[in-house]
Amino acid sequence: MNNGNRIKLVRIASLISLIGNIIICIAKLVIGIYANSLSVIGDGIDSATDVAISIMTLAVSFIIGRPSDKEHPWGHQRAETMASLILAFIIMIAGFQLFITAGGKLINVYKGTVTILMPHILAVIVTVSSIAVKLLLALNQYIIGKKTGSMMIQANAKNMTNDVILSASVLAGLAISRFFKAPIFDAVTALLVSLWIMKSGIELFMELNVELMDGNTNDILYKQLFEAVNSVEGAHNPHRARIRRMANLLDIDLDIEVDAEMSICEGHSIAEKVTSAIKEKIENVYDVMVHIEPYGIHNHEEEGFGLSEKDINN
Repeated sequence: MNNGNRIKLVRIASLISLIGNIIICIAKLVIGIYANSLSVIGDGIDSATDVAISIMTLAVSFIIGRPSDKEHPWGHQRAETMASLILAFIIMIAGFQLFITAGGKLINVYKGTVTILMPHILAVIVTVSSIAVKLLLALNQYIIGKKTGSMMIQANAKNMTNDVILSASVLAGLAISRFFKAPIFDAVTALLVSLWIMKSGIELFMELNVELMDGNTNDILYKQLFEAVNSVEGAHNPHRARIRRMANLLDIDLDIEVDAEMSICEGHSIAEKVTSAIKEKIENVYDVMVHIEPYGIHNHEEEGFGLSEKDINN
C-alpha cells in the first residue's frame, strides 16, 4: 500500500471514530446525569477522551503526510507516536479524575453526608446501546489499523475494546444496583472502571515507550534481517544491527563484512544488494544504512550497541 492510500484510510478511520464517539459521549453524559448514574457519567467521561483521541488522530493524519524538510529530515512519521503518547496521558488523567469523584462519593456515603439515588432504567438502555456501537467501532478501527500498519489506529482499536469491557462492567453494576435495590454498587463500579481506565493508559504508555527509546521487542524482524543478508553472496557476518520503528515504518542500520581485497565499487554493489534483499524480506522499511567492514579483520574494541545473529539465537 502506498503512503497516499495509507493516509487516506487513517483519515477515514479517524472520521468514523470521531462521529461515533461524539454520539456515544453525548448520550452517556446526558442520560447519566438525568438517570443519576455515576458509573454511566464516568463511562461518558471515558468516551469524551475517545472524542479527543479521534480529533487528534484526524489532525495527525494530515501531519504525517508532509514530506521531510530541513527541520525534520526523517519525515513526520513520529507525529503518530507523539499523538499516541499524549492520548495515553489523557486516558490516565481521565481515569484518575473518575477515581477521585467515585472515591469521594463513597467516603461521603460512609460518613452519612450524602445519599446515592437509584439509577434510572435509561442508564441501562444507553449502556447496552453503547456496547453495540463500540463493538462495531472497535472492529472498524482494528481492520483499518492492521491494513495500514498504523499503531495509532490500532491503539485506538485497543482503547475501544477496553471501552466495551468498561461499559459491560457498568451494565453489571447497574443491574446489581437495581436488582438488590443498592445504588451504592453504581459508585463501586465507577471506582473499578476508573482503575481500569488508568491501567489502560499506563499499558499504552509502556508500549509507546519502547518506540520512543528506539527499542524493538520483535525478534522475528531481526531473524528476517539476518536471513536477508545471508542470502546475498559476498556479504558476511551481519552485526551491530539496529531496528527502530517510526509509526508503521522501520529504520534499519547494520554492519556487514566483505572481502578485504574488494574494490569500493564492488563493496558498494554488495551493500545495495543487501538493501534490496532486506526490503524484499521485511515490509514497510523506511531506510536501510549498511556499513561495510573488511572480512576477517575484527575490531577488538567492544561494540556497545546493536545485535548479531548469536544475540537472537541465544
